[in-house]
Amino acid sequence: MSAVAPTMQLFFTERLAKQRQASPATVRSYRSTFVLLLRFVQARNGKAPSALDWEDLGVEVISAFLDHLEDERHNSARSRNTRLAALRSLFRYAALRHPEHARLIQQVLAIPQKRFDKTNVSFLEPEEVAALLAAPDRNRWEGRRDHALMAFAVQTGLRLSELTGANCRDVDLGTGAHVRCLGKGRKERCVPLTAGTVAILGVWLRERGGLADDPLFPTRTGRRLSDDAVEARIAVHKVLAAQETPSIGPKKLTPHVLRHTCAMTLLRAGVEVAVISLWLGHADLRSTFQYLHADLTIKERALARTTQSSSKPGRYRAPDSLLAFLESL
Repeated sequence: MSAVAPTMQLFFTERLAKQRQASPATVRSYRSTFVLLLRFVQARNGKAPSALDWEDLGVEVISAFLDHLEDERHNSARSRNTRLAALRSLFRYAALRHPEHARLIQQVLAIPQKRFDKTNVSFLEPEEVAALLAAPDRNRWEGRRDHALMAFAVQTGLRLSELTGANCRDVDLGTGAHVRCLGKGRKERCVPLTAGTVAILGVWLRERGGLADDPLFPTRTGRRLSDDAVEARIAVHKVLAAQETPSIGPKKLTPHVLRHTCAMTLLRAGVEVAVISLWLGHADLRSTFQYLHADLTIKERALARTTQSSSKPGRYRAPDSLLAFLESL
């Protein structure tokens, strides 16, 4: 029997930190996946995470965990695939240290990614953004924090990991106000802040009163907000916002939708796609083109410039009853 704990710890300290020099955002993402897995396995078989061995993490358990993410935590297929990618990375590392478990590891590595339909991105209209930002109770400390966080997210388009990883020192509210963040691939970028966001953050930072390396948006006890906590707070405010603006109700609202909203706001303002790509920290310009597909107004403007067809409408009639039947199928 081989314990999981020593290998998992070395995976973080050796593979991620030293060999791959993974960014803090990547480390947090992997950590979140493994915490969810360990808690799932503990609830399933009663063994403490530190007592688990590799036989406890067979293909049936990992498959059940992935189903749990979709069925009970309501993760999308895309999120499920991201979690699976983290697990595969751990198991590939384990294959080097535990050849005696080669068969089990290969079975887990053979679990396929789930295919999913690529739909247009979801985003909020301006009136929906206003309703969402008005939802937090700003008579309470948490409400003022949530208002600042959501306004910051909508304007900057930061990823969720970048939001939760932001520190007080990353924000500069002076001339040329901006926020610095370390995104995917350890790429640092600088995102400008509007006057409205500067005003909101200025008030929040005075109340926050944190040190340079303290989280920009902490919990009551000063700890860094988790990804789940941010998602939960946005879900709460969405319910309140829907009472004033019903159109927001049917939308699935996540922190990533706020990122999409930032991109669509820039696009509608006439900002070039290449600039939006730099703003969002996309590694590939093709990732930014999805917003062109999502904005119907751009297509409507293109249609207005085209010359309308002068041909008369007609109706196709099959020349034979059997062909007509087959065409109707």
